[in-house]
Amino acid sequence: MPVFAGIGGEARPTAITLVTDAYVVRGTILTRHRRITDMLNSADEDFLVLEEATFDEFGSSGVVIQTDFAQVNLGTVLFGVADEPVDPTPELRVPKVTERALISIPPFTITGHIHLMPERGLHQALGELLGRFIPVTDAAYWSDRMGEARTEALIVAVNHHRAHILAPHREVDPWAGLDRAGERPAKPDASPGEAGETPARPPDPAWPDVDRPS
Repeated sequence: MPVFAGIGGEARPTAITLVTDAYVVRGTILTRHRRITDMLNSADEDFLVLEEATFDEFGSSGVVIQTDFAQVNLGTVLFGVADEPVDPTPELRVPKVTERALISIPPFTITGHIHLMPERGLHQALGELLGRFIPVTDAAYWSDRMGEARTEALIVAVNHHRAHILAPHREVDPWAGLDRAGERPAKPDASPGEAGETPARPPDPAWPDVDRPS
């Protein structure tokens, strides 16, 4: 099976965490791969079977679901996290450059480094960023909407089909330069009507004051 291919050696149980649309799923898979991106990208089917799995639903204070085996649809996986650090293998590495990025994968936000082909402009390099799951190193992820606190990880494998990748990025205050009350401040020497006030209507002799429409 492709999930056993790659690095070589004996297959061994490896602990991983998969964050799906609704759950944080923890368990182990039997694999020869060392990197979580290889574990996910080399799956023969559109799912993985985890052993000794637990399902923790977002925002729930109920009992965690435990099962001996669980089939997890990879299409529902937002990102995966390896629970064990992996040292790089120099002879298998393709030289790349890192770029700080923000990845929006609702309801989560991830920050970290993406790895791009060298000697290319950023536009072209992002166009060549391929793979079903892409690695983000020195990462942090959180979800304000789901109440998930910021968690740091050495590497996160992000589902490319579900992600919005922003690199480089900057945070912008949408209220910058605007009056937060939604009103334009009046000029100190503004004449009537310039400060947002409606000028008084001149009297109309055809209507008595009491019946005059506003």
